Amino acid sequence: MRYTTEEGGRLNNFAVEPKVYQATPPTKTEQRNYIIMGGLALVLVSALIFVAFSVSSVS
Repeated sequence: MRYTTEEGGRLNNFAVEPKVYQATPPTKTEQRNYIIMGGLALVLVSALIFVAFSVSSVS
């Protein structure tokens, strides 16, 4: 663990910094999968909202 000693003998700890890397753009397959998952999420949320309104007493 990295640390320094300050005046009076106090230790000052430093966090370990993560390795930095460049992000790569998604491939065509990953883009297609993101679109499919987004569509499924939209259908799920819409169904949950429909069920919530249909069982509520507000008509």
